Amino acid sequence: MNKMHSPVSTSSVKTQSNPTIAGWIVRLSYLLVIAMIFILSGCASQPYDYSALIESKPKTLLVLPPINHSIEVNAPYTFLSTISRPLAEKGYYVLPVAVIDRLMKENGLPTPTEMHQAPLDKIREHTGADAVLYVVINEWGQKYQVLSSATIVKADMKLIDTQTGTQLWDASIFAQESSSDSQNGIVGALVNAVITQVAGSIVDHTPRLSRNANYHAIQNSYRGLLDGPYKLEGQSVETAK
Repeated sequence: MNKMHSPVSTSSVKTQSNPTIAGWIVRLSYLLVIAMIFILSGCASQPYDYSALIESKPKTLLVLPPINHSIEVNAPYTFLSTISRPLAEKGYYVLPVAVIDRLMKENGLPTPTEMHQAPLDKIREHTGADAVLYVVINEWGQKYQVLSSATIVKADMKLIDTQTGTQLWDASIFAQESSSDSQNGIVGALVNAVITQVAGSIVDHTPRLSRNANYHAIQNSYRGLLDGPYKLEGQSVETAK
């Protein structure tokens, strides 16, 4: 008589192997999570490279009228009215922006785009600037939606050495003031948006937002502009109101 062997239960095999596989999966998941934490921590804590700025040691800065990608025609000159003070308080001599604007126009460069293409050696020769601050405005002014409106200031800037053409520092500025913070429901939001739109056509909030954004970018302790040679010891800088 043939002896019948009872078949091996597949469920028992799975029961024996699954804990091992599951354990390896759990360990691998932990390792991946830890690796991602280290990678993200390293990126977040990466210090800004100031080596070019330290080597250049600029004293005199020239700010060119910004290239304007917004629909607000007055944005470049509103920005210019808010940039000299924080740079000066940081310890740099800033050439008068109105004088530079007129000088460029009198020398055949009527638009910011053309001014930004001027040779650095010529700028250094005629103005004595050690570095030029180039600014591009991305958004500026009020934006309206159905239930809200917002005043936005957004731009990118970079500081370039006039002798070597090396980028010494760069920053992005951003500030926003929104009317959508109302807690009075849809009707309240609609009324608030209309009031803000009417008030915005009378009072321009962009100069204040631009001042705040420039101060935060330049005075930022993590990646702001380093102190210049004329920085006063113990000088305190307050955020513009």
